[in-house]
Amino acid sequence: MYEGILQNLIDEFGKLPGIGPKSAQRIAFYIVQSESYNPANLSSILATIRESIKFCEVCGNVADDVRCAICRDPRRRGDMICVVEEAKDVVAIERTREFRGTYHVLGGAISPIDGVGPADLRIAQLLERLRDTSITEVILATDPNLEGEATATYLARLLADFGITITRLASGLPVGGDLEYADEVTLGRAFEGRTRL
Repeated sequence: MYEGILQNLIDEFGKLPGIGPKSAQRIAFYIVQSESYNPANLSSILATIRESIKFCEVCGNVADDVRCAICRDPRRRGDMICVVEEAKDVVAIERTREFRGTYHVLGGAISPIDGVGPADLRIAQLLERLRDTSITEVILATDPNLEGEATATYLARLLADFGITITRLASGLPVGGDLEYADEVTLGRAFEGRTRL
């Protein structure tokens, strides 16, 4: 353990998700020892980020304005909504260049252990969007874990009465993976989602 402000800096970096104690220490020492890095830039961004970042009034994605770039884009298909847990999921899907519809960011997943229920998510806003009769398909793209599956199941039941197509992203074997290392659930889903060649 270090003393004073250096330990405080390490502790603060360690509070961030995905940053363990060693990574926090490396980042702190980089900032302290690097003459070319200007910590004032990071400080300035961190000081204004909460006031500067907005969330899209339509989909809940991170935005610089009232609406995000995707919701403002007239080339996007307005009849399809892809439901994701977090804004970072939008970025992951956009990198594929396969989806040309719009998104709906829930702001998390149902997790009773963490005290997150349906009322804590942006489900009411999704239902409001579905009152638009031009919507023909909702794609449930929640994470393939316990919380994501629970959320997808809940939404599928909730949306069943809307008379629209409800789909779930396929899951199964990753490209480049070996069958012998796949767990039973992943392999089972790969069999369920198999396609004709």
